[in-house]
Parts: sequence; C-alpha cells; structure tokens
Amino acid sequence: MTGPVDGSVLGTDGLRRCAWGDSTDDYRVYHDTEWGRPVHGDDALFERVCLEAFQSGLSWLTILRRREGFRAAFAGFEIGKVAEFGEADKERLLADAGIIRNRAKIEAAIANARVARDLEGGLSALIWGFAPEPGRPAPRRMSEVPAVTPESTALAKALKKAGFRFVGPTTAYALMQACRLVDDHLADCHVRTGAKG
Repeated sequence: MTGPVDGSVLGTDGLRRCAWGDSTDDYRVYHDTEWGRPVHGDDALFERVCLEAFQSGLSWLTILRRREGFRAAFAGFEIGKVAEFGEADKERLLADAGIIRNRAKIEAAIANARVARDLEGGLSALIWGFAPEPGRPAPRRMSEVPAVTPESTALAKALKKAGFRFVGPTTAYALMQACRLVDDHLADCHVRTGAKG
C-alpha cells in the first residue's frame, strides 16, 4: 500500500497537475481554472475569506460542492448586502441545507462583512498588501509547501486587528494560495508552466 502522492500526477487528459488537483472532477476544474489565479476586488476577496472560514475543520471539497448554495444564501457575497443581515437572516442561514450550518461561522461572516464595509482602503488593498516579494522557488513536491508563512501570520494579525473573525495564519495562507498572492502550483504543473503572469 502506498501513501499519498507528494509530487505532481499525469492526468488521463495528458496534463500534469498537483496531485490534489487530479483527485476528483470538482478539484480538477477548480485547480485548472481558479486556484492560484489572481483575485482582486473587495467582494471577490470577501467571498474567499468567508469560504476559507467555513472550510475550517472540513474538506475544501465540501465547501466547493456547496459554493453555489453559499453564494445564493449570502447575496452573492456582496459586502454591503451581507453587512445588513440581521437576526432573521441568521435563522434563515441556520436552516439552509445548501451551506454549512454553523452558527459561529455564520455570525463571523456577517460580522466580517460589517468590518469589510467600513475598512479604510478596502479589503483587497489590505490583503494584497501582504503579498510576498516574487521570486520564491517553485515547489517541486507538496511537502515543500508550507501551511503557514511569516506573511500569512502577519495578514491574519492585521485582519484580526481590523475586527475579522476566523482568520488564523493557516486560513490566511490558504487564502493567499487560492488568490495567487503566492503561487504554490508545483514546478511541473501545467497551470504553472502554461500560465504566465
């Protein structure tokens, strides 16, 4: 019996990708078209902050498969709309089988929207201000990819200082990976070798 693959894998489509990105059809699409691509804009990044928080303790696949449910439940993650959610919305969300029904995470998403709405300079500028300098060597194996970095620790600290909840250093690093503040596609992954910029 072998353990999990630490490097890249060659998919049935002939494309080499990070092993996790070839494990299910959902992951394949997400890996190839979204993960590690730059995300800008306050609402778009608010969605990512929320989804990463909901993912805490769960598989990302669980979140990915409920993403459209989350978008419908949280008004497309428009910060201004979610910031206005009240008690009735909390109860509605707790009854919504299309999302993860966790009271603390639901309340955090609403509170985070209020913080993001009032954030001087905006959420996108805050998050992108913690992008590390480019030039870090491409990882060749998944075991070379960190779970936390000094930048993700600093980002989590800044978000918490602003009033955000469910934003620890590990969650912050997952956000940085997903939104291309860092590029953690493996060196021989087709997304990295074929996507310039």
